[in-house]
Amino acid sequence: MNGWHDREAFKARVLEWAEKLDVKAHSIYVRPMRRKWASCSTAGTLSFNDELLGMDPKLGDYVIVHELLHFSVPNHGKLWKALMRAHLGDYEPLSERLRSISQSATSS
Repeated sequence: MNGWHDREAFKARVLEWAEKLDVKAHSIYVRPMRRKWASCSTAGTLSFNDELLGMDPKLGDYVIVHELLHFSVPNHGKLWKALMRAHLGDYEPLSERLRSISQSATSS
């Protein structure tokens, strides 16, 4: 599969993960974002970069889980890393792929 069909399919995937992680997502936005793949607020608002729609769904899942876990763990410490690994397995290669995509976009 090469990305999601549309914003609604991506949002549905966010809701699947939110239910699995027992997180209340009040608002989900998929929009252009210049410097980030996603962000979340303490009010339960999630924003995702619309470039994720055309990417490998595994990268999208990584970003989704990354943000949803921040509702309960606000940093990238040991607990957050353990939860990422519990839900996604070896997630570091996905993080590296996104980092290299970001770097190639900023250098062009």
